Amino acid sequence: MTKVINFQTDPSQYRHWRVEYDGPVANLIMDVDEDQGLFEGYQLKLNSYDLGVDIELADIVQRMRFEHPEVKVVVMQSGKDRVFCAGANIRMLGGAAHSHKVNFCKFTNETRNTYEAAEKDSGQKYIAAVKGACAGGGYELALACNHIMLTDDSTSSVALPEVPLLAVLPGTGGLTRVTDKRKVRRDLADVFCSTEEGVKGKRALDWRLVDEVVPNSKFDATVQERAREFAAAMPKPDATGVALGPLDKTVGEDGSVTYSLIEVAVDRDARKATVTISGPDADAPQDMAAFTAQGDQAYLLRLARELDDAILHLRLNEMELGLLVFRTQGDPELFQAHEALLLANRDHWLANEVLQYWKRLMKRIDVTSRSMSALVEHGSCFTGILAEILWAVDRTYMMEDEFEGDNRPLATVTLTDANFGPLPMGNDLTRLETRFYGTPDAAGQMEDHKNTSLDAEAADKLGLVTMILDDIDWEDEIRIFEEERASFSPDAMTGMEANLRFAGPETMETRIFGRLTAWQNWIFNRPNAVGPDGALQRYGTGLRGEYDMERV
Repeated sequence: MTKVINFQTDPSQYRHWRVEYDGPVANLIMDVDEDQGLFEGYQLKLNSYDLGVDIELADIVQRMRFEHPEVKVVVMQSGKDRVFCAGANIRMLGGAAHSHKVNFCKFTNETRNTYEAAEKDSGQKYIAAVKGACAGGGYELALACNHIMLTDDSTSSVALPEVPLLAVLPGTGGLTRVTDKRKVRRDLADVFCSTEEGVKGKRALDWRLVDEVVPNSKFDATVQERAREFAAAMPKPDATGVALGPLDKTVGEDGSVTYSLIEVAVDRDARKATVTISGPDADAPQDMAAFTAQGDQAYLLRLARELDDAILHLRLNEMELGLLVFRTQGDPELFQAHEALLLANRDHWLANEVLQYWKRLMKRIDVTSRSMSALVEHGSCFTGILAEILWAVDRTYMMEDEFEGDNRPLATVTLTDANFGPLPMGNDLTRLETRFYGTPDAAGQMEDHKNTSLDAEAADKLGLVTMILDDIDWEDEIRIFEEERASFSPDAMTGMEANLRFAGPETMETRIFGRLTAWQNWIFNRPNAVGPDGALQRYGTGLRGEYDMERV
């Protein structure tokens, strides 16, 4: 699969989903076009999905937040008879490269996390209205909803059949959500996840696999009734949404990507991509009315959309670039003024949505399986939200004192209110709390240094950077680090980084991504699943997979 994957789409390009808006309720209908797979070689039968289907879903969920703030309830349902969703397409998985399979699972997890959190973050509750077979990734679509309704008939069921049928695990957090979110009893979960045909009706309700079971004759009416009930109970101010237009994006022949505020430079020999973020070039809007009037061109919204797209592009299209280097250039005080407007107006729906978007974006950086570093150079603007990057990456290097021939302002780091709560990691701690997990008092004391431009010596003393380097050592030290990192096994790096980035308490979110990185990554390499006689390859042939029965 060498096709360049584009994560940008819009409603005029949807092939697999449609949305019907009815005041505070949106009906989200999955009606997959089986002949419109992202790649050749498979059909998306029975509402099965590939990455292209999920790119559309991610776009819908994002637009629901920004373009349709009036929506309080989203009803996810099928546009096909007798099937809700058959899950991820098995032919696609069988033919996909290992890296594509894992990154596909990671993206789908992030999409499900986004609409799962929409009720808390944005006042948008998702209902899964399940009629027909709801299996594997289909049930995982439902699991991420806030309420699951199942019709009670002879054909409708929920199932996670990956283990018995495919020799893999549910790839989108299914096992974790069954136990951690739905709190299904462990032995019942064991039976459920070992059963190909799934569970129906009252048993699904008794086992906590769904929230409601409704007679088929009353199902559609009851779903809409329930949606209206939920909507009436969710207070939400009236607001007019902001349209999300296409990004200003150019991909060069050398693999470089240029946006209006971001440049991604590619060095294939060094297996490195350098992401340079530009600070604002105009004053912050006077108030939220002026910010809203700027629409999707408002600096912090535009920057978030471009950086999000850049990260996804690098993940799926540049598999051999093992090191991501983050730089910024701009006026720290000007950036802080743009940020301060949002922080001071968190009760405004659009300010809230932009901050929530930055929270999700920073989490996407956290779980990206690449070595990452940040360079705090002269002229940089690692302030507040952008300073979070310094503690999301694996190492941070900062310029100390003046550099010969460099007349840019000296490098600084500035902490703001954004670093103390609004942008938590998946472990529900701030990045500073995670960084200083062994010395929690240190994280708290950082608040004493808010809104102060910290030079290299101060940032180093506070532990905010890994190393400060002067003019003599900068180029050599950075070169040595980057060459060393590029020489290590990418498998070992993926495992090491995923272990080190998430100190502290486990949450459902950290377990989902941790298990994906470790267990699913490993299983997707095993011949029992992906070998020529493995379950993924033999699925649909009438033959069971042949397994090496040695337990490890």
